[in-house]
Amino acid sequence: MRLANKIAVITGAGRGIGKTTALLFAREGAHVVIADINEDQAQSAVDEISAMGGKALAVKVNVASFADCEQLAKTITGKLGTIHILINNAGITRDATLAKMTEEQFDQVISVNLKGVFNMTKAVAPFMVEQGYGKIVNTSSVVGLYGNFGQTNYVATKSGVIGMTKVWAREFGRKGITVNAVAPGFIATEMIATVPEKVLTGIKERTPLQRLGEPIDIAYAYLFLASDESAFVSGTVLSVDGGMVW
Repeated sequence: MRLANKIAVITGAGRGIGKTTALLFAREGAHVVIADINEDQAQSAVDEISAMGGKALAVKVNVASFADCEQLAKTITGKLGTIHILINNAGITRDATLAKMTEEQFDQVISVNLKGVFNMTKAVAPFMVEQGYGKIVNTSSVVGLYGNFGQTNYVATKSGVIGMTKVWAREFGRKGITVNAVAPGFIATEMIATVPEKVLTGIKERTPLQRLGEPIDIAYAYLFLASDESAFVSGTVLSVDGGMVW
């Protein structure tokens, strides 16, 4: 198994891509920590993993709070001994054009999608540095590379995540820690459930593979970057978007 005996923390793992990733990581031998603000969804994911014979722990966390993230890291290391893998997957959207976007909408997305990645990494990295090993994977987006109408806040965070990834790859490389990002295209999750069918059809037509991505497509990218198969990969942004070029 590719993640045997590894402790993997996945934020936003109560549903969607995060949950799919948690199930995959558990099948690959990891002891998975479901870190989510929704306790019920986190516990449901743990129950599903336990039912298939895997190991998992649910921990409530608001990634926008550094105190929460710091406590999560202490709780996990206290119970499980260490942390080998961090998947910064949690994210939200509050879409609007710049003219209509409120300061609150901007701040909400920044606090979760950008500051949340900073908070979790700052809380977990010292334990990885101490052991001389770690795999950090941050979630960017295809829109962080190319922009997108009506997503000033979201695009700003996803572009920022790419910048932080490249900085941390330089800062932590000599400590035995790799830091990479995944840039998903348009994935069939709850997050795009409200997108009009006409818009989704247009997205599919612009995608060479002629479909939306599935959560498992992103989970496998996370798996590669979290495994030792990517030991010499750091500071990269892996686009998983069906070949979409804007």
